Amino acid sequence: MRVLFVCLGNICRSPSAEGVFRAMAPEVDTDSAGTAGWHVGKPPYGPMQAAALARDVDLSELRARQFVARDFERFDLIIGMDAENIANIEALRPDGSDTEVRLFTDYAPESGMSEVPDPYYTRDFDGALDLIEDCARGLKAALEAG
Repeated sequence: MRVLFVCLGNICRSPSAEGVFRAMAPEVDTDSAGTAGWHVGKPPYGPMQAAALARDVDLSELRARQFVARDFERFDLIIGMDAENIANIEALRPDGSDTEVRLFTDYAPESGMSEVPDPYYTRDFDGALDLIEDCARGLKAALEAG
């Protein structure tokens, strides 16, 4: 199983989701990407790294990359952090691709959230990580259930 986490810039939500999920499910191949290319090659945002590290999740080795159409071939499941991410992902879907694309919050319906708010703008890094952890637990349970 290969899972790709996608947000806007690939410096806050998606690398955090990748790091959190890797820690919970190291047997699953994971990656992250952004729909925009502004931060390609850069590490996750400093305050996001600090908040994750406080939870023993080290994001320092990750580097931003941009989502590309070829990702539909490389991954079994693509997870967007919000509806805009999903729309941007779907806009690149190749004809004939049946790769599943889901919102991360689909895996934490009890949260009542329809998206993972972007902490780059909200400044709520811990709140984003709380939700990411809930979604990651739900994703892991869904994958284990088959």
